[in-house]
Amino acid sequence: MLSQLMVIFGFFSLVLVMVYWINRAVVLFDQLIADGQSAVVFLEFTALTLPAVIRLALPLAAFAASVYVTNRMTTESELIVVQATGYSSFRMARPVLYFGIVVALLMSVLMHFLVPLSASRLADRQADIAQNVSSRLLTEGQFLEPIRGVTFYIREITPAGELLDIFLSDTRDADEQVTYTASQAFLVRDDEKTQLVMIDGLAQSLRTADQRLFVTSFDDFAYNIDGLIATGSSKGRRDSELSTWELLNPTPALEEETGRSAARMISRGHDRFSQSLLGTVAALLGFAALLVGGYSRFGVWRQIVAAILLIILVKAMETVGLNLARRNEQLWFATYLPSVVGFVIIWALLFAASRPYLFKRRIKEVATP
Repeated sequence: MLSQLMVIFGFFSLVLVMVYWINRAVVLFDQLIADGQSAVVFLEFTALTLPAVIRLALPLAAFAASVYVTNRMTTESELIVVQATGYSSFRMARPVLYFGIVVALLMSVLMHFLVPLSASRLADRQADIAQNVSSRLLTEGQFLEPIRGVTFYIREITPAGELLDIFLSDTRDADEQVTYTASQAFLVRDDEKTQLVMIDGLAQSLRTADQRLFVTSFDDFAYNIDGLIATGSSKGRRDSELSTWELLNPTPALEEETGRSAARMISRGHDRFSQSLLGTVAALLGFAALLVGGYSRFGVWRQIVAAILLIILVKAMETVGLNLARRNEQLWFATYLPSVVGFVIIWALLFAASRPYLFKRRIKEVATP
C-alpha cells in the first residue's frame, strides 16, 4: 500500500505542480518580457518560484493519492479482506501514517529551507533588474511605456552613453499633458536620484481644459526618472525571506526591517511547522474518511464528498488559528489548530471504522419498542 501511495502521490504532485507553475509562468512572462527581459531571466524567475509552488501542491497531492488508493482498494475488496483477518482500522492506517511522515519531511525541507532561500534570491534578482535602468529605458528605436501614462523613445545610443533624439510624453496628469523632445540627453546619478538631462529641446504643455498648447525651448533640462523605474523593495527583507529561527525570535531590528509585528513573525514561524504537519493530516484524513461505512456496491462517493468537506474544514481552522496568533504573540499555539483538529477527526473516524457495531447496536435499541 505504501508503494502505491508513493507512486500515485508522485503523479498527482507532478500534475498539480505543472498547473500551478504554468499559471505563475504566464504572469511572469507578461511582466518580464514586456519589460524587455530575456528568456534566460524568465526561466530563472520561474525556477525560483518552483519551491513555493511545490509547497502548495504537496498536501493536495497527498490527500488525492490517499483517497485514490483507498477507493481503489475498497472497490476491489482488498481492505475488506484485510479487515476480515482481524486487522483494526488503526493497524491498517500505519502505511498511510508512514506515507504522511514522508510528506511531512518533504514539506519541512521546503518550508524551512528551500522556500525562504528561493524567496530571498528572487527578491534580490527583482531588485537587480529594477535598478538596471538600461533594461527599462535604454532601448534604441522602440517606444517604451515604463509606467502607465509615460512613453519614452530613444533613436540611438552612442558608445559614450549619449542618448540621441529623445522623445518623452507624460500624460499622467489629466489636466495637463507634457511632451519633451531633445536632440541629445545623458543619464546622471545624483544624491541617489537618476536624472535625465536633456539638451537643446522643447517642452510642450497641453492644457486639456481649453486645449491650449504652451511651447518652451530649453538649452538643458533635468527630468527626474526615478518614478519611471520600479526600484523594488530596498528597505529590507520580507518576513517570507527570514529563517525559521529569526521568525521565532524576532528583534526590534527585524520588526523595523520587515514592517511586521513580533506576533505576525512568530505566527509565521510556527505556521511553517503546522504546514509540514498538514501533509500527514491530509493523507490520513483521506484514508480514514473512506474507511468509514465499509463496503458498498454503490461505491464510496459519499465518503469522498465527506473527506473533501473535512479537508475544507481543516483549512478553515488554519485561517482561524493564524488570525488568532497574529493578534497576540502569546497565542502562537493557535497556528497548530488545523493539525490538532485534523488529528482529532482522524482518530474519531478510525475509531468509528473499527467499531461499527457500537453504532448499529444503538440504532437497534432505539428502534426496539
